[in-house]
Amino acid sequence: MTIGLGLRRPPYRTYSITQLCREFGATPRALRFYEEQGLLSPGRRETARVYSYKDRARLQLILRGRRVGLSIAQIRDILEAYDEDGEAAQNAEALRIFQTRIAELEAQRSEVDEAISSLRAAADRLAKQYPETAKLLAS
Repeated sequence: MTIGLGLRRPPYRTYSITQLCREFGATPRALRFYEEQGLLSPGRRETARVYSYKDRARLQLILRGRRVGLSIAQIRDILEAYDEDGEAAQNAEALRIFQTRIAELEAQRSEVDEAISSLRAAADRLAKQYPETAKLLAS
């Protein structure tokens, strides 16, 4: 019988830029950009960047934020809230930013819906005015 009391997990998992790029579908250029912006701070092993588990988690948050249209500044605010005041502060800042982004997207959706309605009305008028062209386009 083996008792796992003496076994330890490696204290510190690291990742190469290649590993993170593969895992998240990001480019090395993007990771270097996030580093320049102060969002990631990899260590160095000779000339190679070495990313920590914390960097990996931050990258995941950065990419999710970018996917929903958050700016670099907004993402930085969320990450800094954690660094300065912990998880509760980060969650409060994220909630504030998310609610703002939702309002922006809802306004955009309204504008897009109006644009679609205007274009449909114009397309319908033109199709009635030029039925031969409309038939050719429908084919």
